[in-house]
Amino acid sequence: MKFSYDVIVVGAGHAGCEAACASAGIGARTCLVTMDMNKIAQMSCNPAVGGIAKGQIVREIDALGGHMGEITDRTAIQFRMLNRSKGPAMWSPRAQCDRGKFIWAWREVLDRTPNLSIWQDQVTELLTSGTGADKESVVGIRTAWGVEITARCVIITAGTFLNGLMHIGRNKMEGGRCSEPAARHLTESIARHGIRVGRMKTGTPVRIDGRSVHFEDMTKQPGDDVCGRFSYMGDDRKLPQLPCWITYTNEKVHAKLREGLDDSPLFNGQIQSIGPRYCPSIETKLVTFADKDRHLLFLEPEGVDTQEYYLNGFSSSMPADIQIEALKQIPAFRDLVVYRPGYAIEYDYFDPTQLYHTLESKVVDGLYFAGQVNGTTGYEEAAGQGVIAGMNAALKLQGKDPFILHRDEAYIGVLIDDLVTKGVDEPYRMFTSRAEYRILLRQDDADARLTERSYHAGLATQERMDRWQYKKQKIEDLIQFCNDFSVKASLINDALVSFGTNALQKGCKLTDIIVRPQVSIQKLAPYIPALQRFIHNIGAQENEIVEAAEIRMKYNGYIMREREVASKMQRLENIRIAGRFDYPSIQSLSTEARQKLANINPDTLAQASRIPGVSPSDINVLLVLLGR
Repeated sequence: MKFSYDVIVVGAGHAGCEAACASAGIGARTCLVTMDMNKIAQMSCNPAVGGIAKGQIVREIDALGGHMGEITDRTAIQFRMLNRSKGPAMWSPRAQCDRGKFIWAWREVLDRTPNLSIWQDQVTELLTSGTGADKESVVGIRTAWGVEITARCVIITAGTFLNGLMHIGRNKMEGGRCSEPAARHLTESIARHGIRVGRMKTGTPVRIDGRSVHFEDMTKQPGDDVCGRFSYMGDDRKLPQLPCWITYTNEKVHAKLREGLDDSPLFNGQIQSIGPRYCPSIETKLVTFADKDRHLLFLEPEGVDTQEYYLNGFSSSMPADIQIEALKQIPAFRDLVVYRPGYAIEYDYFDPTQLYHTLESKVVDGLYFAGQVNGTTGYEEAAGQGVIAGMNAALKLQGKDPFILHRDEAYIGVLIDDLVTKGVDEPYRMFTSRAEYRILLRQDDADARLTERSYHAGLATQERMDRWQYKKQKIEDLIQFCNDFSVKASLINDALVSFGTNALQKGCKLTDIIVRPQVSIQKLAPYIPALQRFIHNIGAQENEIVEAAEIRMKYNGYIMREREVASKMQRLENIRIAGRFDYPSIQSLSTEARQKLANINPDTLAQASRIPGVSPSDINVLLVLLGR
């Protein structure tokens, strides 16, 4: 065994697993280093994948050739398509997963991936070469056991483990997760190269023994009748589908929680770092929304073979006895038994504005960062970064062009651009509102946007490419069929009236009926035998193909208009300005713009325009100087 690789990935969470597989998939000899091979891709918080905007990211990861979607489908115990009442740009898939089976499904993927090795150890030092005027370059890592592993690229995906510190009430304990040690020394080894470090905080709720719950006092929340899937390559469901349960806090709960506020590390000064605004703890909700007399809670199953449940909406770092006594004031939890209380955790992250869009460091050559170490929160955001970092590390070593996703190509592109352009002052979470081109970034068309690009970069397999080409052709065929097929009013009017839409005055093309909001292709098919035969002959991926074709027909005008807007912005993306200006010397720029532009050194004029503090007039100044 030789401790020499092309790429080393430090940390086997969601970012690390995707990074390692992407790097190895493109052909780089890759070593994934983890402290515990039995906790690979652990769902540290809730046992779910997807959700608003996050589901779109998972579909994009899958379209690129990543594995999160496939593994979610294999281990899902409930599937729901959120926001169905809104337009398709807002539809977001979400699945509850079996936590234990999710880990072992990832182990199977890692163990069968060519070019990929796993080493169990803790990384304590980053090894580099080059000093003084020369830019430093990565040469490898050193571990707690004194092992040195060399590589030309290193990807840091250490999650919450870097100097992790857990809090329950006034009690503190070092650790990256409950009962797992923190990673010490690595932050200091990285920071001494001039990479800026900060602290963030996140939290997780109590875990409940389902045998103690009175489910009859809760509202049942089943999944969709027809189970969808994340992966374009996925198989049918293998696990039974389980419900979630809904309940609420009440004034008695709030009164008990108030008794413990003085001992809450969030309010007694014990925790100084900033937590995720969009996933607040129950004590933060209590203080911030003091006028609310109840808060929504979801009880989510952890798996098919366990009684463990996750209480979504009750993240807390209050003293354990306060958490338990407060929850006992809820009728469904009057006999509550818990496996462990909730806790908060503080950890180190690195300033993402010091990264290129490839997620490579601007400071140390060959060093990449992905996941929570970049200031994000969420499995999906981490995994999306992991794929991009892994691909770019391997492509760099092969001397090929980098793989960069733009804001009109993927939510992953929006995520990375936000990180490297704007930076973070709180844990970054993706929302559909962050994407200005969300009609183009729907969950149904991720393969249309990304699979061919990934295939040419070397990650997406031939099988995946063939499947996309088949789907693409069938979508075009179905749209063309609907554009060409004429419908007689006498044959379809009764059906249209039953759908709640107006009858036809005369015959028309099938497309003209499908664009009506009350009408769908599947609803029309029984009334139009030719359409039903066409759908039946599609075969594989029938539902995906019909849905994709229908969305394109219904929303064609909106899609074309947004593409036109994106094309205009792309002109600024094509104007490269990196290294062309000495920003501090340009007096016609505002003081804030000079500071921000010098600090971030944007690659393109479009990226410069998205930096907070850089105004349109500052962009005009740069355009004038470029013209000169």
